[in-house]
Amino acid sequence: MSKVKMISPEVKNVPWQEKPEGLKGAPIWRYSENPIIGRNPIEGVARIFNSAVMPYEDGFIGVFRGEQTNGIPYIYLGRSKDAIHWEFDSNKIPFVDEDGNPFMPLYAYDPRLVKVEDTYYIIWCQDFYGASIGMAKTTDFKTFVRLENPFIPFNRNAVLFPRKVNGNFIMLSRPSDSGHTPFGDIFLSESPDMVYWGKHRHVMGRSSEWWESVKIGGGAAPIETSEGWLLFYHGVSGTCNGYVYSIGGAILDIDNPSIVKYRCENFLLTPEEWYEERGFVPNVTFPCATIHDSVSGKIAVYYGCADSYVGLAFTTVDEIVDYIKTHSHLTESDTEIGRR
Repeated sequence: MSKVKMISPEVKNVPWQEKPEGLKGAPIWRYSENPIIGRNPIEGVARIFNSAVMPYEDGFIGVFRGEQTNGIPYIYLGRSKDAIHWEFDSNKIPFVDEDGNPFMPLYAYDPRLVKVEDTYYIIWCQDFYGASIGMAKTTDFKTFVRLENPFIPFNRNAVLFPRKVNGNFIMLSRPSDSGHTPFGDIFLSESPDMVYWGKHRHVMGRSSEWWESVKIGGGAAPIETSEGWLLFYHGVSGTCNGYVYSIGGAILDIDNPSIVKYRCENFLLTPEEWYEERGFVPNVTFPCATIHDSVSGKIAVYYGCADSYVGLAFTTVDEIVDYIKTHSHLTESDTEIGRR
């Protein structure tokens, strides 16, 4: 039994591989059969990456960034019995408006998938006269109704919390500019109805650590634990040959998640394997989802690799929380409520 408790449903069939013997100091270990999704997975789709999955019925379901051969990204639905081997719908998800009319975004990428109460929400990045956040909801993965865009441009990396906090929906985002901006902090916003968003708070910014010295952004949906909200996020560094995306970890206050309780100064995972270093966009590890079992404490982390593949890594809630707390380094902007 875990010392740290995850407040979430039991997932008996969580994908898992034991930590390799002799692996020292690393709180996360990669699946030995990575990548789990290779190139050209669907006709007309060259690459799937930066995608989100979760338990559903007796198996798993996911929303996947499918980079079409014409270069335009859309979101595709996938299903799996073991969360490792996936079958994909051949057509992109058919979003509709509240009246049931087709309402497709011009493009959509980097989706997240989060269940709040009885509804599943898909959040992605799209064009709304500039880079912005799109959202949709479903209860059956058959009808997907697009919601109002939560923010004006420019914004990316939206991540919804899996339950309301103090009666409101909570979402992380990363305001930016119209391109691959050389800046970006994580902010938090609240909504009573998923339409009107406010109470914007700064959560945390880039740090002096090399791996997150340019910008940061949300990753997987936060996991509720007895220590606070466990957050896997991405940090970006700049090199003479472009950006490098690594995976970081933090723990947010359970009742006021704009306050950071612990923030790991070390990366949890950084590009080191061929499928992370070599691809359409090299040197990228980009977390988008976790599957976690509250009974065993097992956590499976899904991440995009080099904008070309999907990778899988593992940890336990005890090990990752202990590592984050042991290597925590906080600044004043982390620990204040984020309002000026």
